[in-house]
Amino acid sequence: MSSQLPIEIKALARIIGELDYYQLLHLERDATANQVREAFYEGSRAFHPDANRQLDPETLADCNAVSKRMTEGYCVLRNPRKRRAYDVKLAEEGGVRLQLAEAKAAERSGDNDERRAKTPQGRQFQDKAADALRQSDWATARNHLQMALTFEPKNAFIKEQLAEIAEKIEAEWKAAR
Repeated sequence: MSSQLPIEIKALARIIGELDYYQLLHLERDATANQVREAFYEGSRAFHPDANRQLDPETLADCNAVSKRMTEGYCVLRNPRKRRAYDVKLAEEGGVRLQLAEAKAAERSGDNDERRAKTPQGRQFQDKAADALRQSDWATARNHLQMALTFEPKNAFIKEQLAEIAEKIEAEWKAAR
C-alpha cells in the first residue's frame, strides 16, 4: 500500500507543472547518479499506479501523472548529456521540463572528436569495446574500456560508457538471481 495519502497525491499532481526534476525527486543539483536512482526508486514505490490500485480512479490518474513525470525526470537526470542540457535550460530559460526531442538532441550532441579516444592505444581498446558491445558482450566491453581509460584517464565519454555497461551487467546479474 502507498505511503502517500490521496490528498497529498492530488496536491502534488496540481503543482507538478511548476516543479523541476530536482524538486520532484527531492534532489540537490549536485546529486550523484546513485542518489538519482535511489530517489527515483523511492518515488516509484510511493506513486506508481500499480502500488496504488486501491485508490479511486481520479486519484489513480493523478498518481499516474506524477509517476510519469518522475520517470521523465529520472531519464533526463541519469544521463550526463541530457542532464547538462537540462541544467543549461533551467539556468537560461527557467523551463522545468526537457522535451523528448531536446533530450535526444542533447544526447547526440557533442562532436565525435569528443567521443573518440585521442591516443592510438585508447582508440584501439575503444574499437575492441565497440565490437564487444555489438555482440552484447558486456564484460569484454567493460574490460576493453577499462584498458582504454588507462591510456586516457580523463576521457568523460569512456567513463560514461563504463557506467552504462556497469548498469547492464548489474541488471543481468539481478535478473539471473
